[in-house]
Order: sequence, then C-alpha cells, then structure tokens
Amino acid sequence: MTSPTLAVGLSAFSSLYDVLLCDVWGVIHNGREAFPAACEALAAFRAGGGEVILISNAPRPNAGVIEQLDRLGVPREAWSLVVTSGDATRKLLAEHAPGPAWKIGPDRDDPLYEGLGLQFGEMEAASFISCTGPFDDETETPEDYRERFRACAARKLPMICANPDIVVQRGDKLIYCGGALGELYEALGGQVLMAGKPHSMIYDLALAEAARLRGGAVERERVCCVGDGPRTDLRGANAQGLDVLFIAAGIHGQEILGKGSLDVAMMDHVFETEGVTATWAMAELVW
Repeated sequence: MTSPTLAVGLSAFSSLYDVLLCDVWGVIHNGREAFPAACEALAAFRAGGGEVILISNAPRPNAGVIEQLDRLGVPREAWSLVVTSGDATRKLLAEHAPGPAWKIGPDRDDPLYEGLGLQFGEMEAASFISCTGPFDDETETPEDYRERFRACAARKLPMICANPDIVVQRGDKLIYCGGALGELYEALGGQVLMAGKPHSMIYDLALAEAARLRGGAVERERVCCVGDGPRTDLRGANAQGLDVLFIAAGIHGQEILGKGSLDVAMMDHVFETEGVTATWAMAELVW
C-alpha cells in the first residue's frame, strides 16, 4: 500500500482540481466551533475558480446543516453547496412509505421526514426501521439497542440508516452516530440500507450538483474528496475512483497526531486496517 503524499497545504495541489467534495464534521468544525484555517483554505480554493460541495453524513436535509454552519461562523464564502445523507436518504424513505416506521433518533432530525407521507409506530407494529442515530447520543451506546434489534432482525425488518458515520467528534468527545447502530443491526442479521458516505447515492447527487454548478460535465480526475473518516470519506472516494485528501486531526487525531505531528506509520496502519488509501494527507486542512 502506497502512503499518501504529505502536503503542507491545499495550495500545493489545488490547481489539479476543479471540485472539492469536502466533509464537514472533523474537517471544518467539531460541532462546537469552526476551524478558521480550514474555512480560509476552502474560501481560497473557491476564489481561484473552484467549487466546494460540502458532503455531510448529517441525517437531515441540507437546510439544517446550513443553519448550523452559519451558527458556528463558517463563512458562506467557504462553500458552494451542501449535500447531506439526509437529502439522499429521502428517496429510500419514499420507497418505503407509508410504513409504518419505527423511528429511532432525536427530534431534531424530524425534518428528514417532511412531505414523504410516512406513518410512524412502535417497534412491534413497524414494517421497517428508520434510524438517524441514538435517541440520546450523549448517554446511549449501541448496546442499549441490542435486545430490541434482535427482535426486529428476527422479524426481518429492514433498517434505513440516514447517517452511516460510526462516531463523530463533538468538541473533544466522540459520540455514536447512526452507523454504529446499523453496524450492530447487521451483526445481528438485519438488513441495513444507506445512502450516505461511503455509499454511491450521495456521490451521484453531489457530482450531479457539481456538473450543474460548472455548467457541464465534471471530469472525475478533476474532483478531490476531503475527509477524516477512513470508513466513510476514504472508502467512498476509493469506491468512486476519486482522489482524496485525508485530514488526520479528525476522528483518528489521538492516534495519528498523538506525538504532536503526523505519524505516517500509524496513519498507514489505520489505512491498512480499514482497507483504504488516500492521495494526499495533512494534519489539518490549511491553505
């Protein structure tokens, strides 16, 4: 496995690309504060004529993510468009309407379901499961759902998981996401359907939007994905045959940056364990 090229900043190779498909959590903010240097880097790429599509596994339509970006102080100049797992997942949900669905996740994710004609019910009456994450991601773990998932798997209920992320960084803490629940459900024999990263539906949507913004077809070799998640960002980019910039200071920051600088041997170990590769790598996204 070839190690990615270490880059001092995005400016070192930005001329190779017209479009960045950039992750959000762990790259441009941590859920509590924006990363100014990352925002400046993306704004500089756009100022040079490129497009930045933020591609997030947030389980809500993009309006909610845009509201959060504004609240955290991410400048509008840093991005061209936002595409979310929620946007892509709505198609899967519509195919299973009217349900009823057993809805797992916090109330803040309810915009995902607006206008789809879905009905909701308790687990025992459901025809499928819709999962955006734990009900309480501050306190719950996947183990809190094991027995209920065992019963659902026995009934062969499919699960639509709107957020494939296993964990995400919130401040200095890692919290469980929908993907952790989906992973457990699969381990118990359940069927899990996903549209977000690393699955193809969200990339199809993002690339179609990129073509619209550019006014014509986008050459795939001129697209680079940016992210901190080997299982989602890197695996998705690899499956699409797209170049990818790995940001080490995200969910694997403690392992890969534990000595204060990027530990190439540890990064390569993480990549080998996950079966992924990257084209470029840097500790944090900077210009």
